[in-house]
Amino acid sequence: MSDSLAELRARINQFVKERDWDQFHSPKNLAMAMIVEAAELVEHFQWDTLEESHQLDDEKREQVGQELADTFVYLLRIAEVTGIDLIDAANRKIDLNAQKYPVEKVKGSNKKYTAY
Repeated sequence: MSDSLAELRARINQFVKERDWDQFHSPKNLAMAMIVEAAELVEHFQWDTLEESHQLDDEKREQVGQELADTFVYLLRIAEVTGIDLIDAANRKIDLNAQKYPVEKVKGSNKKYTAY
């Protein structure tokens, strides 16, 4: 099994190549597929209370894991076909968010940066 992001990307790329699916993997199609999978994830929590959403039995945990995996795979494919380094992009975004949401102004608050 793949236990690093690079190994997982390589495994997904091989999976796609063997099936000749690159032709279907435009950024648009992948983004739409990822949102469908994210919606399927949301369905598992749709009517749960806040407390229930934290308490997953084994079956629900497996189902949620499947939807997270589907969403993650599509995210990795979008990054692959657009040439975006997700680790770099995430680090840059965290840096930007640190500027937009300084600890001294937002600690314990869920307000958007435009509210202060």
